[in-house]
Amino acid sequence: MGANLGKVGKTALIAATLALASCSGGEKVAEKRTEFSIGWSIYAGWMPWPYAQQAGIVKKWADKYHIKINVVQVNDYVESVNQYTAGKFDGVTVANMDALTIPAAGGKDTSAIIVGDYSNGNDGILLKGANSLAAIKGRRVYLAELSVSHYLLARALGNNGMALTDVKTINTSDADIVAAFASPDATAAVAWNPQLSVMAAQPGVSKVFTSADIPGEILDLLVVDTATLKANPDLGKALAGIWYDTMKVMVAQDEQGKQARAAMAKLAGTTPEVFEAQLKTTFLYAQAKDAVAATQDAKLIETMTRVRDFSFSKGLFPGASSADAVGMAFPGGKTLGDPARVTLRFDDSFMKLAADGKL
Repeated sequence: MGANLGKVGKTALIAATLALASCSGGEKVAEKRTEFSIGWSIYAGWMPWPYAQQAGIVKKWADKYHIKINVVQVNDYVESVNQYTAGKFDGVTVANMDALTIPAAGGKDTSAIIVGDYSNGNDGILLKGANSLAAIKGRRVYLAELSVSHYLLARALGNNGMALTDVKTINTSDADIVAAFASPDATAAVAWNPQLSVMAAQPGVSKVFTSADIPGEILDLLVVDTATLKANPDLGKALAGIWYDTMKVMVAQDEQGKQARAAMAKLAGTTPEVFEAQLKTTFLYAQAKDAVAATQDAKLIETMTRVRDFSFSKGLFPGASSADAVGMAFPGGKTLGDPARVTLRFDDSFMKLAADGKL
């Protein structure tokens, strides 16, 4: 999973967010509220959200906590993250790298309250006329620059004795990448599903590296504005309840589960067969206890160290003198980067309540 936002656009957004933060007179104080909005975009691991709304699961949990939750689709993934960063949404579905480089790097204190899945083959590198990554050297690679696609490319090249300087990247949005790769001139690309599976089906195309080669590094999250969450903890409880209730139905190997997945496929604009194939390359943390364990695992800090070092190297922390400029907090009081400037928090408390049956 990933985002498309050119360096200039992302830097401008961060600058604007920082300017807003500096005008607010310090830490944001949120009020207690009863209505909230969560943004989502199409991706296999995020289809439980619109399904939960359609199936009445959102209403069930919102009613329990006497609140209203609007689950809102945004057709462009990065636009959904931008809108969250600008305050239009209280939460959003986002990949770990983009949570760090868009809201967190822009000074918006953000809490990841659900670690939903990791990409286990849903992101991949494609080549025409070759079946080995070595053949990528010297090629133009179409991808969403400064996204997890770019990160995947850097990891793949590094694992195979190459560097980003060995290729030329062509910034291409997720909306345009299928058409761009159909051109005979385009012989290399990095994409995520559903685009990846469409592109891989072209004649003479091979997947030469996927996120399954770096398991657990491309995480898909639900994040919520930290100040809003502090003022309204019932929002976090309701969202966790919605997610794990929906997971039970989604992973069930019975008629109800099959119908739920078919409904998610329809919401994603694809067929049940294609959606089932995408789920096979998505490692879902369907059980809350497994998501808690993954969030508490030291490997998460290793992953986020790699992600932030890559992000800093690409200039995604404007004005920062080191990768430590954007602080991150993890369960157990562990931090990465500047502990005085923590703007991304991996908060396992709501997942724990779900695991312990205390929602």
